[in-house]
Amino acid sequence: MSDFMVLVINPGSTSTKVSVFRGEEELWSEKLFHTNEELSRFAHIVDQEDYRYNMILSSLQKAGFRVEQLDAVVGRGGVLDPLESGTYVVDDVMISDLKRGKPWEHASNLGGIIARKIADSVGIPAFVVDPVAVDEFEEVSRITGMPEIEKRSLSHALNIKAVVRRAAASMGRRYEELNFVVAHLGGGISVAAHRKGRMIDVNNANELGPFSPERTGGLPAADIVRMAYSGKYTYKELRSKLVGKGGLVAYLGTNDVRKVREMVAQGDKKAALVYEAMAYQVAKEIGAMAAVLKGEVDAILVTGGVAYNEDFVDMIRKRVEFIAPVKVFPGEDEMRALAEGALRVLKGEEEAKLYKR
Repeated sequence: MSDFMVLVINPGSTSTKVSVFRGEEELWSEKLFHTNEELSRFAHIVDQEDYRYNMILSSLQKAGFRVEQLDAVVGRGGVLDPLESGTYVVDDVMISDLKRGKPWEHASNLGGIIARKIADSVGIPAFVVDPVAVDEFEEVSRITGMPEIEKRSLSHALNIKAVVRRAAASMGRRYEELNFVVAHLGGGISVAAHRKGRMIDVNNANELGPFSPERTGGLPAADIVRMAYSGKYTYKELRSKLVGKGGLVAYLGTNDVRKVREMVAQGDKKAALVYEAMAYQVAKEIGAMAAVLKGEVDAILVTGGVAYNEDFVDMIRKRVEFIAPVKVFPGEDEMRALAEGALRVLKGEEEAKLYKR
């Protein structure tokens, strides 16, 4: 086991997870929470850089670690141009694209930005691993019905890849031999068709598929056009209704599934209906991805923070278990996956890739 020390940074929509690894051993981890009130002070996600950076350094210091002890910093990758999976050096070209916030703003963009900021302060490398823009699509999956718009591959690729490996190992097989439908259930929801080692289709969690705790998912296009030209909303206001203030937040005023479950337990019929509808839409998307795989599905994998809620998973299971066995991996294995990606490079097992537009 190597003694390389790696700081791992994983920004989410409402939290930032940080860990320190010595080799493959996780020495410390903490989840830093950000309330909607705190985040509402920032017009754009990239504006949160200093706010989250300072929280991370303070947390690291309180835990007794110094940045001078580190050999590398690795962050969750963000919305970049399409790229193959792997570990990438965070260079100036990547930073420029992470800060552009186009075509979508995403909290994961801050992973590489903050990793580079910390790494530069002590002269060590910064990496990202399997960014959300990992693209393994087949060409047929890119067609949308409008030539001017092509479907992009944007997903929780890091956790999807990690869970596929875990599931295959639990089945005593190589993941390149198996077909999975993977549902990552978090602040955003990604449902992917993973065929023999490649993620050949996935909903864009910001725009398509099921609604989630804070995103609308797919919507009737004509109604969105009417809203856009109604004169009631600016671009930013309408965009925030789609990502950040959609889904559970729009219906129930919270993105916390735990609070929604409390509302349901207290007899709130609206909360019960919306909660079930989210599971219903996830199940529909799983069915769609099973069709992508032509019904050849070895297992359906359910993961992410929402997967800790057994009642929610059961609502999905009842609708999809006829397709294939449902295996649940609650939470995410992203911190370890990020650390392992950096360690492979530090140990010389693979070469870090350079991002190219």
